[in-house]
Amino acid sequence: MADASIENAGLLVVDKAADMTSHDVVAKCRKAFNTRRVGHAGTLDPMATGVLVIGIERATKLLGLLSLTTKSYAATIRLGQSTSTDDAEGEVIESRDASGVGDEEIAAVVASLTGDIEQVPAKVSAIKVDGRRAHALVRTGAEFELQARPVTVHRFDVLDTRRDGEFIDLDVEVDCSSGTYIRSLARDLGAALGVGGHLTVLRRTAVGPFTLEHSRTMADVDENPGLSLGIDDAAKLCFPHRAISDDEAESISQGRWLEPVGMKGIYTVVDPSGQAIALVQEKGRRASSVMVVRPATLR
Repeated sequence: MADASIENAGLLVVDKAADMTSHDVVAKCRKAFNTRRVGHAGTLDPMATGVLVIGIERATKLLGLLSLTTKSYAATIRLGQSTSTDDAEGEVIESRDASGVGDEEIAAVVASLTGDIEQVPAKVSAIKVDGRRAHALVRTGAEFELQARPVTVHRFDVLDTRRDGEFIDLDVEVDCSSGTYIRSLARDLGAALGVGGHLTVLRRTAVGPFTLEHSRTMADVDENPGLSLGIDDAAKLCFPHRAISDDEAESISQGRWLEPVGMKGIYTVVDPSGQAIALVQEKGRRASSVMVVRPATLR
């Protein structure tokens, strides 16, 4: 049985403009798609641009699973200046002459910030401290410390180095795990070099399989609302597949479990007609759904 919440469900890949919050994008999408069921995977700061994955209708349930994937960024780091927010929107708190810092020194510290590292998030992040967002606490003048967290920087490449008086501007590309703060990489790079550093430009180029090539601007979405991917295609693009029979599809869509087949991680089970029925994870002797894409009532 067809259902509007399935037919209209899917993902929209937005190329977020600067000076918009992720919540602003969600609010505009609610209006454009005429539904309250809209969410996003992975917040982007107002100054940042680029890939923001939006879930519409039932696809909002996919977002928490998508946010676990690798993200990619293009950024510019300024060495020689520290700010209160570790980016260009904050107040300058210290300036030091970075002109004496050599390319080899930069490369060595970049290498030390690559791989599995411990990172302290920026204080203007969305991390919760005693139930409140860190960025909200900062505005109250409260004193607090954030704990370092394990993150993985898969790639940290310096593409261009521009020397301008006492400053050095580095154009970089970073592939990293979810929860990695590029602002914190800029801060830590500058701190390790003894001159301070902050982020001046940030553009997210990919979230998991979604890149800027898949994206649309909000102006385009306002004019012509439409999904980037329906929920079936999204579930099949983002996770490995397992083909199942109609009987198995009926079973998993009713909340029962399947026999495991030795697949690791979350995967999509697909019925003989090519419809994604559920996202499944195997534990012990069961392959249980972590999200039913098409419940029995909607099939």
